[in-house]
Amino acid sequence: MRHLMSPLDLSVEELAKVLDLANDIEKNPEKYAHKCDGKILATLFYEPSTRTRLSFESAMMRLGGKVLGFSSANSSSAAKGESVADTVRTVSCYADICAMRHPKEGAPLVASMASRIPVINAGDGGHQHPTQTLTDLLTIRSLKGRLDHITIGLCGDLKFGRTVHSLIEALVRYEGVKFVLISPEELKIPDYIREDVLRASGHEFVEVERLEDAMPSLDLLYMTRVQKERFFNEEDYVRMKDFYILDKAKMELARPDMLVLHPLPRVNEISVEVDADPRAAYFKQVQYGVYVRMALMLSLLGIDRKSVV
Repeated sequence: MRHLMSPLDLSVEELAKVLDLANDIEKNPEKYAHKCDGKILATLFYEPSTRTRLSFESAMMRLGGKVLGFSSANSSSAAKGESVADTVRTVSCYADICAMRHPKEGAPLVASMASRIPVINAGDGGHQHPTQTLTDLLTIRSLKGRLDHITIGLCGDLKFGRTVHSLIEALVRYEGVKFVLISPEELKIPDYIREDVLRASGHEFVEVERLEDAMPSLDLLYMTRVQKERFFNEEDYVRMKDFYILDKAKMELARPDMLVLHPLPRVNEISVEVDADPRAAYFKQVQYGVYVRMALMLSLLGIDRKSVV
């Protein structure tokens, strides 16, 4: 039995197989419509989510399975003081696989140690968000045709942005990836990502503050919101939340084939006028998220391509 706590839990070869399976699901959805008949997914979400929770639920339903779970800690026995380990031991009696989101870093890992079913980390604090990273990688590979030899700009909250941390850790495994880190001083990438991941891997990276300066060199722009829930001080959040706004004027500085990605939800860091630009790929990204979660659950449940082709 395997769990997914980090994108690095999958080797590059295993990741390629999951992405290949996701692309096959995209092309042949009817072939997979009953592969999880009789299977149950538990969604244990201790903090709010729209896309991730509904994407997991949609993925299991599209495979023919069913879903149970809760959407906030207040609607579970966590409100009574039950531990994560006890919750997952209980849920192991009800479901075949589990997706957990928790505000505390490492909580899904603790759950996996007590679980009798596969546990997928659906986001733990400012730490990791591996299924968003799989979504990002599938989107990039499907629309760009490769995961190597690209220049990606990551913009916004690079300090608390778990999607950014996970994506960097995944992309340093591919040759020729260059990183442009775009953030204000207060929201720079954490030291452990800069030193232990980027420098240690030998990949080229630069840190800049002005989005306009970075735009002409990018193959991909990964925008992120400034996360109000990660700030302890309301004044700091208000000061930082509008630091970057991607609009038509900035898009004119970009290459004709540059793609804009965003893990969503968006607040106002991407102007709605950009939505009509053919380079805006963030809603396509949402759709790819369903396919890759379908592929991941099939893989963790042992229902891989060999048994479904």
